[in-house]
Parts: sequence; C-alpha cells; structure tokens
Amino acid sequence: MSERERQIVDGAIQFFASNGFGGQLRDLAKSIGVTHALLYHYFPTKQALIDRVYLDVFEGRWRDSWDALLDDPKIEVEDKFTAFYADYVNNALSREFVRILMFSGLMDHTITDRFFAMLRERLFPRLIRETRRFRGSTSRAKPSERELELLMGLHGGMFYISIRHWIYGQDVHSEAVQETCDEALVRDRVRSYLMASRELLNLTPKKPAR
Repeated sequence: MSERERQIVDGAIQFFASNGFGGQLRDLAKSIGVTHALLYHYFPTKQALIDRVYLDVFEGRWRDSWDALLDDPKIEVEDKFTAFYADYVNNALSREFVRILMFSGLMDHTITDRFFAMLRERLFPRLIRETRRFRGSTSRAKPSERELELLMGLHGGMFYISIRHWIYGQDVHSEAVQETCDEALVRDRVRSYLMASRELLNLTPKKPAR
C-alpha cells in the first residue's frame, strides 16, 4: 500500500468512527486533506472504501495466535479464555473498532454481517468446544440454542466493556491503567461463564415420579 493510500485509509477510519457512514466522499476527502479526485482514484465508491476499512480494522486485527491459543490442549480452559479476552478487549476493541461496528449496525449491517460471519467461523466453534471440554464433554454436536446464548452473554459482556468506554464515555471499573481492562476483571467474567455452563448444561432431566 502506498503512503498516500495509507493516509486515505487511516483518515477514513477516523472519519467513519467519528461521523458514521452518512457523509459524502467529498467531506471525507476534505477531512483527510486530499482532493476528491485523488480519493476517487484509489476508491471510486464509498463501498470500496468501507470494504477496505473493514479489512484493516476487523480482519486485519485478528491474530492467528488467538486460534493457536484456543486450540492448545495443554492450557486450562479458564486460563486460555482469560488470556484471549484480555488481549482481545485491550488490543482489538479500540475506539475505531467499537464505533465503526456500532455505526454499521445502525445503518446497513455491511460490516457487522461480515464480522459476525468471521466470529461464527473462527471463534465461536472454538469457544463452544472448549466450554464443553471444561464440562468434561467431548460432544461435537451442533451447539444448542442454550449453549450459544450463554456464550453470547460472555462475548457480549466483553464487548460491553468497550462500549461503556468508547460509546457512553463511562469509566470501566478496572484496576489496570486507564484505557485498558485488567486480567482480573476478565477472569471474573470467564469464571462466572464457565461455572454457569457447568451448572446449567450438565443437568440431566429428572425422570417423572411414578
């Protein structure tokens, strides 16, 4: 990527994070400090630029090391979940990530649909498999609605940490330095999720009394 194209993409990320996707490319070009013609040269449509922003902010921030961490059978489930989400919240869920995802969800879902498709492919199956391992289950069956909703409570709770900070402008009650989420806070949520999973999903229906 050329230096000029990098300037445009970086400027677009900041513009969309602050203003959403309703603005015109002419306004975007002005905010970046380039001509509309130059912007058009690299990105002839707004959608082309949005697609490039998606790759940079969302897919580009996904780390292969997260897949390796979650697939490592030598690491305890609670430890690997804690390590993953501490890194995910602190390094992926930036101001730009959170605000662009929210704006997309309020507009046309272009970015949200692509991002959640990636999560359903790369993350959620791993988390379900490891949650079952924590419960002592080796089942490879399709996740039940109950399993998925319990998992969404964990994942959504992690995302909400960043929403409080980058959308609501509220403090996060963390012992870490400002603008980060400490491991203890993450571990509390992970442990609560795993304990709830073991308590709720290991239950077998009682036979009716005769």
